[in-house]
Amino acid sequence: MLFGLDRSLVLTLARAVAVPPAGAGAPPPAASATPLTGDEWASAPSSSSDLADDSSSEEASGASLFAAAAWSGIAEPGDSVAGLVVAALGADRALTMLIDRAEPAQWLAALGAEVSDPDQAGGRIEHEGVTAEVVGAALERWRPRVVSRVVVGSLRSAARFEARLLTPEHPLWPEGCRDLDLHAPHALWVRGNVRAVDHPGGGIAIVGSRDATNYGEHVAMELSAGVSDRGFSVVSGGAYGIDGMAHRAALVSSGTTVAFLAGGVDRLYPAAHHDLLLRIAARGAVVSELPCGASPTKWRFLQRNRLIAAITRATVVVEAGHRSGSLNTAGHAAALGRPLGAVPGPVTSVTSAGCHRLLREYDATCVTSPADVVELVLGPAAARPSLFDPPPPRPPRPSLPRSPSSPVREDGAKAAPPPVTLGASTPSGDSDRTSADASSSASVASASEASAVDDGAEVRVLDALTRRSRRSPSDVAVRAGLSVRAVEAALGVLLLEGRVEETETGWRRSRA
Repeated sequence: MLFGLDRSLVLTLARAVAVPPAGAGAPPPAASATPLTGDEWASAPSSSSDLADDSSSEEASGASLFAAAAWSGIAEPGDSVAGLVVAALGADRALTMLIDRAEPAQWLAALGAEVSDPDQAGGRIEHEGVTAEVVGAALERWRPRVVSRVVVGSLRSAARFEARLLTPEHPLWPEGCRDLDLHAPHALWVRGNVRAVDHPGGGIAIVGSRDATNYGEHVAMELSAGVSDRGFSVVSGGAYGIDGMAHRAALVSSGTTVAFLAGGVDRLYPAAHHDLLLRIAARGAVVSELPCGASPTKWRFLQRNRLIAAITRATVVVEAGHRSGSLNTAGHAAALGRPLGAVPGPVTSVTSAGCHRLLREYDATCVTSPADVVELVLGPAAARPSLFDPPPPRPPRPSLPRSPSSPVREDGAKAAPPPVTLGASTPSGDSDRTSADASSSASVASASEASAVDDGAEVRVLDALTRRSRRSPSDVAVRAGLSVRAVEAALGVLLLEGRVEETETGWRRSRA
């Protein structure tokens, strides 16, 4: 038995979605097994000796892959508590403890924490800013989602669509994701060419408004085609407007393009871009950190943006209004120390107001041509190394602080790592920027993500409600990835704002 399931079932499903080694054929299809109908994990928990007695490296890697797939659906994107326990304990051991319903004290003991004041009743147990209360709140979020049939179903769906599961232990894991530290994804579900995710030439994020103008679409097309011709991949979100035009131009230029989704890779969204996303999967990759079957939500779109910023070498915003989601991507790029560019537009255009703000207040570089994008990444032509120069050392990853002075939020909803100095990981080596420049870049991160961090619970609860269906707080908690207490608190706030209403059979969005 593995994780309370038949060992052969777990390993067969893991092999079906494993990334094959270079030159290897496709893995065999997932074998059919007895249908799973409920909470098999809860009724048949596995013991930690299952993994300890496993002498086969293949079985160990299969168990780790299965556990990573499970965690990608158990915890919402960006959950820093889940990131900590999985990084410290491993996905398989953390999943085993979750199935065994380990108490917060056991989790903290496993993490190597110490009681800060053993003489005080209920003393706080801390490990890098995580307390017993924080772990307890996290368990309330995770436990309702520990349902084996959901994980088995997502793996079978991934095998049916020939998707692959890429984990941090794999050599093809994108290095940029490691800069997200505790907020890094547990795994990436990839439909298409896995090697396109971390393109050898590097990726450029081209993002912008869904309500794009003809001017914006034309500029996006020129930039995308130009950087594709220069050997970069084009990374975007597959949405309407600027995103879609950037992907299309890269495809026309026979370049590589990658689309990050806010739902499962089996549910291509938006539906009107279904054919476009299929073409991207055929020539590049369609990627998500959420398992197959997951629905896109507003919260997940915001979290998706951090991945676009992390795996690329620079982010260029083509068009953005004052409240455009692309400003969220720009904020993540600034916090991670990635070069940030913005395309100026007509001063009368509301779709360029966000770009003008980035240029005026947040140290973004003015971009008007593909050459400007290349300079943003590689620096001025005169300062670039020649083919005969030794390769420069890889810049160190930004060190993201994790200390009791900056505790992890109880809802695990911190949208991005703390801002770091922009020059810390800039490929161009422009590390002599002033502290004022760095603080400007940090400001755009905090300004664009303040709402996502402050009212993340409210956003996720609204995403889980509809105007027609009535849902109980426990049902909303499972859908939103929050504890019941956090859902009830968010519902109270939303009720006061008139955005939800309570009926005899449950809660729904307000019809007003």
